[in-house]
Amino acid sequence: MTTSTSSSSERYLGAAIEADPTVPMIHIRRDFRATPAQLMRAHTDPELFARWIGPDSVAMRIDHWDCRTLGSYRYVGERDGEEFAFRGTFPEISEHRLVQTFTWEGMPEAIALETMTFTDLGDGWTRLHAQSLCDSFEGRDGMLSSGMDVGVHEGYAKLDRLLAAGEVAAS
Repeated sequence: MTTSTSSSSERYLGAAIEADPTVPMIHIRRDFRATPAQLMRAHTDPELFARWIGPDSVAMRIDHWDCRTLGSYRYVGERDGEEFAFRGTFPEISEHRLVQTFTWEGMPEAIALETMTFTDLGDGWTRLHAQSLCDSFEGRDGMLSSGMDVGVHEGYAKLDRLLAAGEVAAS
């Protein structure tokens, strides 16, 4: 569920996933009861990342993880004996921003440039804003219709549980 953000006291309690009308980009906004450092760690620590990313029905494993500026990654999802992999690079990792390329190996020509920022909202809340710039409007619309919303919502719910259980310490 999404709330409006017309005032700073309102929150994105569920992921808001929106297609940009002017460029082939997807915006995702979600607020978490966490610090920016905790969210950065959840996105950069391979063991934590594999525990929350994606739908509940998919088991993720990290194949390669070199999470540093100019590093790269590859992770593999498995559901019902079928495997599918995602890979990319990390052009930039800083204190409150992560930039990565992202591609599903089933369509290696469709590479998105993703930028995530983690903004401290105060009172123990942080806003994640992810934007994925796709190679075309068709690519963006294909990503949106792929079921990615299920993975986003279920993955962030898993991340909420890890945060609430105290399993994501700031690095």
